[in-house]
Amino acid sequence: MTTFLAGGTGTPKLLAGGREVFDPADATVVANTGDDVELGGLFVCPDVDTVLFEGGGVLDRETWWGIEGDDATTHDYLTDLSREAGIEPGPRYLPDDRQTAGRDLARWRRFSAASEFMFIGDRDRAVHVLRTSLLDEGNSLTEVTRTLADAFDVTADVVPMSDDPVATIVHTPDGPVHFQEFWVAEDGEPAVEDVEFRGADRAAPSDAALEALRDGPVVIGPSNPVTSIGPMLALDGVREALRETTVVAVSPFVEDEVFSGPAAKLMDAVGYEPSTAGVADAYPFADAFVLDDADNTSLDRPVVRTDTEMNDDADAERVARACQQAVERASGEVA
Repeated sequence: MTTFLAGGTGTPKLLAGGREVFDPADATVVANTGDDVELGGLFVCPDVDTVLFEGGGVLDRETWWGIEGDDATTHDYLTDLSREAGIEPGPRYLPDDRQTAGRDLARWRRFSAASEFMFIGDRDRAVHVLRTSLLDEGNSLTEVTRTLADAFDVTADVVPMSDDPVATIVHTPDGPVHFQEFWVAEDGEPAVEDVEFRGADRAAPSDAALEALRDGPVVIGPSNPVTSIGPMLALDGVREALRETTVVAVSPFVEDEVFSGPAAKLMDAVGYEPSTAGVADAYPFADAFVLDDADNTSLDRPVVRTDTEMNDDADAERVARACQQAVERASGEVA
């Protein structure tokens, strides 16, 4: 059994090409939920859904978001209707008193759909309608995620990091914004002063997630250490579980150059050097690392090097085999 921590697109890409290396039937994927939002009353789980859609063979691999070939009738008409109603475009974060009222799981991340700043296709929206309805019937996010995984015939066990609300909030000079507003609406442009995982001090990892972490080994794909993996690490008991099992991490950097996304800016804001060395500092529990061939960073733990850029499934399989080799080396070190 192998457990993967998934946030963003790095780990889903690794899973997509690594099926011959890591059998999905023996894999658990613990997905970040700090990026989740409630948009127009619908509960949206971006990192969970990327794993579900990829495992179900419907993911749009051009964007690594949403369902391939999805229609956008509702989204487009909603945008047109809002414009005709004189509603200004852009994210409409609900007032503070509405952030903690209603569905508890959605607190601190509620947006109006009067200006739908995230693109949601029609079939994608149906997933959110079903998820929200099952949550409102009293099911946990873990139960709902497994139900959706069955609907998509996903072989791996996909579970959320927590059944409790945790919201990734980016603090900027103009005030705090939810990560989705920072990244989707603002394209990651605002300066970052700090990153907060609101609610993490009161949240617990889901039982399924914690059990998977303890069973290990654990593979962390080339994800953003702050906003993709950080919310998981902020939960009580997660770091302790990772210290007790074999952990391998793939660096999203080549020395101080990040492959994609806002990882460098976010790491600098929270006090880590934006580099592979900084990733190693952020993951003191990691027993081994997979680095790019061009990355000459010297670490105090075992390193396996390969070309870590993943443009297709063949690339991802190569990185997965390097992860397997790193797990074997780290297991030997742990033993």
